[in-house]
Amino acid sequence: MPRPDPRPIRFYNALSRRVEAFEPITPGKVLMYGCGPTVYDFAHIGNFRTFVFNDVLRRSLEVLGYEVHQVMNLTDVGHMTDDAVADGAGEDKMAVAAQRIQQAKKAGAAHLDAIDNPDDPYQVAAFYADAFVQDARRLGLKVAGEPENLRKATGAIPQIVALIEKLVAKDHAYVGPDGAVYFDVQSFPRYGQLSGNTLDALREGSGGRIDDANQQAKKHPADFLLWKPDPSHLMKWDSPWGAGYPGWHVECSALAMDALGAETIDIHTGGEDLVFPHHECELAQSCAATGAESFANYWLHGRFLMVDGKKMSKSAGTFFTVRDVLEGRATGRATDPAALRFELLKSHYRKPANFTAQGLTASGANVAKLRAVRDALVAQLGGAEAAEDRVAAIDPQALAEHEGVVAFEEALADDLNTAAAIAAVFEHANRTTGDAEPAVALAVLRHFDRVLGVLDAGAGTSLADSSDNAGSAAGGSDAQAKAAALDAARSAKDFGAADAIRAELVEAGYDVKTTPGGTVVSKKLA
Repeated sequence: MPRPDPRPIRFYNALSRRVEAFEPITPGKVLMYGCGPTVYDFAHIGNFRTFVFNDVLRRSLEVLGYEVHQVMNLTDVGHMTDDAVADGAGEDKMAVAAQRIQQAKKAGAAHLDAIDNPDDPYQVAAFYADAFVQDARRLGLKVAGEPENLRKATGAIPQIVALIEKLVAKDHAYVGPDGAVYFDVQSFPRYGQLSGNTLDALREGSGGRIDDANQQAKKHPADFLLWKPDPSHLMKWDSPWGAGYPGWHVECSALAMDALGAETIDIHTGGEDLVFPHHECELAQSCAATGAESFANYWLHGRFLMVDGKKMSKSAGTFFTVRDVLEGRATGRATDPAALRFELLKSHYRKPANFTAQGLTASGANVAKLRAVRDALVAQLGGAEAAEDRVAAIDPQALAEHEGVVAFEEALADDLNTAAAIAAVFEHANRTTGDAEPAVALAVLRHFDRVLGVLDAGAGTSLADSSDNAGSAAGGSDAQAKAAALDAARSAKDFGAADAIRAELVEAGYDVKTTPGGTVVSKKLA
């Protein structure tokens, strides 16, 4: 339940290019929209860094006292291959997916057997949408458990058509000689305010594209597609401009306004690659249609995820999906979803992050330590049932004033500083000893996990395999369990037990290292 006095928050607003105090439109309530995946392939871990950022943002707002209505779109039509520019050129990515899937199935890709007909874009979209939801649930994204808040573009065609009709009626859009409907960027003087692009710069940077047939149909090179008439396209709907399908940008405006029930929302999120053209176009068409000053009052963007210090690359073998990581294809060992979630959230969202096998192992050790502390506290309280009763009896106001909670929440309220928040978490974990009040310590740890979401996540996957780089999964699980027990004993200041567990691991052939995040075990090389 939201607290009666939400904690003040500051966010870096990409629209104003400065850190601002957050003031929701309706006190205590937040309308939040985030761009989701184009469901033509499995989402990769770079995508999921942004999606986890969205989830941490939502959870943080809730912990800080706000009621949040979060919506995410699933783009299942209209996202063109040439998405680096605004004009909507190229092919629909759903059509391109069919060619790729056919080739993969011929090569024996058994994981695509569920797609009986790759030429059916609806089947392709359904397959990858389901895969995204499965991956999102494994990583603890709350919106993945709210199907009413995951909106497909194909489910909002009437709203999209109505929005385009409004733009045409207000002379912000026109039908080009090619029959397509374009947004007239010159009709909206504020176009470029989010990304910093000017119309003159966009014209100069068109790179000869203005001579293309697509460009000749437009008044300005930056005019972007709203509706593409194409009766031959497999995904098409009737409209005043002929049978066809919508452009990518207009989908999000229509979906957000319809699903959230407002012409102006509080927060819009996405990856940094969406600032231009996608979010710039969303802002322009939304405000042009409604007359509102802004489509979203705060725009937050997550930075890219690198792999081993470089951009993800299929040719270099560093392009990983969530499944690649969890099932061991990325690093050679299976990984607990909680470890991957921790790895993706541990850095500040506005700083580039670097995914490495070593970092993933450390994140797994961090999760193991937090779980070990939790388990030790539950044991001190006499088991799960007794622990629940003791925690339930704690005064909520006293919990809110706990120094660990205050430090954690202040970090989150400072532009979602997850790195500082995690430091507060481990400072508390390291202080949690047999001398502390275990019920309070456990309640504080659970409060942290309302944002981190790692204590109970990924129960079906062995965390041990992310820390143990040799031996069977069963052997690794046992070793990691002993490492967690070692950390729990150390936290309880039972150093004799900790030494005994360490000796047992060394005798079994493991290297045992103490790190700031907890004990890490690895099989000694022969």
